[in-house]
Amino acid sequence: MRGGTCSFGFGALIVLLQSCTTELETIPAAVTVGSNVAVGRAIALLIGERRRIYEPAVRSFEIQNRHTKERYTVHVESEDQRFILPIAPGDYELIRVQINEGPFLSIAQLGSTFSVGHDAVTYLGTWRFGVDSPKYGRMLSVSMVSDEEDRADAAEAVKLQYPSLDDGELTTVLPAPAELQTRLYEVMPYPRYSRYFRRHWW
Repeated sequence: MRGGTCSFGFGALIVLLQSCTTELETIPAAVTVGSNVAVGRAIALLIGERRRIYEPAVRSFEIQNRHTKERYTVHVESEDQRFILPIAPGDYELIRVQINEGPFLSIAQLGSTFSVGHDAVTYLGTWRFGVDSPKYGRMLSVSMVSDEEDRADAAEAVKLQYPSLDDGELTTVLPAPAELQTRLYEVMPYPRYSRYFRRHWW
């Protein structure tokens, strides 16, 4: 777990928002884990016909405690990565995701909610972020599924990383809605291209 920092939301039509967040690694050190964790997997994939020369990857996603309003930024930095969150029991909302394509960065606002109980491990499923082709009006399609093989792998990963949680119960909780589509906005600054070539700000 990293210290709290201040971050900004970006996007041409997104309300600019400044907030302090707690930054989390995808696999935190055992000393930062208490009596429970939430575990899942984040995957980025291209669903359109055209792509840039770079494959999409999840840079980070942000969740918020719906009661305390405390925010957590989870740094993924991968196209396919397990995450384990040492967050307290409570109600949460997945509010934002950032997608990298090489030097390009995009952001989307989300709104899926989930609850973390007092069970030792809460399995949140596999979060698939489907990235549309580069174009104006680019969309992000999100689906969250429970995969039995991945669920078993998640339980094993937690067992190996955090032996103190080995005897605890694993509960499956998928965020709702489990499927949604939202606008994906390009974030400034762009790579160092002449302004002439930036005619479409998608």
